[in-house]
Amino acid sequence: MSVANAAHSVVEPSAHARRFAGLLVILYAIITMIPLVWIVLTSFKSPDDAISYPPKILFKPSVEGYCNLFTTRSRQTPEFIQTLGQPRGLCDSIARSRNMVVAGPSNYVPRFVNSLIIAFGSTMLAVALGTLSAYGFSRFRVPLKDDLLFFILSTRMMPPIAVAIPIYLMYRTLGLSDTRLGMILLYTSVNVSLAVWLLKGFIDEIPREYEEAAMIDGYTRFQAFVKVVLPQATTGIAATAIFCLIFAWNEYAFAVLLTSGNAQTAPPFIPIIIGEGGQDWPAVAAGTTLFLVPIVVFTVLLRKHLLRGITFGAVRK
Repeated sequence: MSVANAAHSVVEPSAHARRFAGLLVILYAIITMIPLVWIVLTSFKSPDDAISYPPKILFKPSVEGYCNLFTTRSRQTPEFIQTLGQPRGLCDSIARSRNMVVAGPSNYVPRFVNSLIIAFGSTMLAVALGTLSAYGFSRFRVPLKDDLLFFILSTRMMPPIAVAIPIYLMYRTLGLSDTRLGMILLYTSVNVSLAVWLLKGFIDEIPREYEEAAMIDGYTRFQAFVKVVLPQATTGIAATAIFCLIFAWNEYAFAVLLTSGNAQTAPPFIPIIIGEGGQDWPAVAAGTTLFLVPIVVFTVLLRKHLLRGITFGAVRK
């Protein structure tokens, strides 16, 4: 055996270290997935199984939670229910088994649509403004650049509760309370600081020579930005969009304070789902499960860009 083969590399981990690291990653993944799996399982439990003690691992699946999530019900006498004829669908049948009838749709779908419009709208606006601002900070001589960047980032450090009351009073005066536009502008203002800081690092890694060559060929500065810089900053833009969307999608404090009906999003609506005996935990779990789907799909679709974007610039030649 040669000395080169026998020598231990200080860079490449040993087989034991790789196995140990793999076990730690698997253990961490299992621990983090347990709450999500439990939420999904609870959404398919009956109200009685959801509050049973000790908690049931094996149970008869039911879609009552999803029916209760999408409908409102009212209790009626058995005599009145018998006069209604055949149940109109599965949810009506489940409601009648509990001496209740479906009175109409719930407000979950409008709240879910509000979340989609506000979260994706604010994300697109924050990323667009952040990209332009980051390009300006990266390519031009801006007076007091470092101070301005720190000021921009400091707005993200401020806890929301510190500015909640002033924003509420300002929105009430401007007529932006309980409006989608108001929430989009608010989430954009919060996310744009993060977008500027993240995207500036990505744009700094793109050589200026590419733009200079494009402008020598006759492109304007804006054309060089669109056709040269943006395609190379795709990974950074995708990673930034995911982080901005996660904040806007999950935000709770401002949504509770500034919305109540027309523009209310799903996060403040899901916890107030009340059943006949109090909190309807299967319906809450069903709403939470469906609420997870868009963010998971968006992240999975951009996962390659996200992984490349996080590690972009970590290794320099």
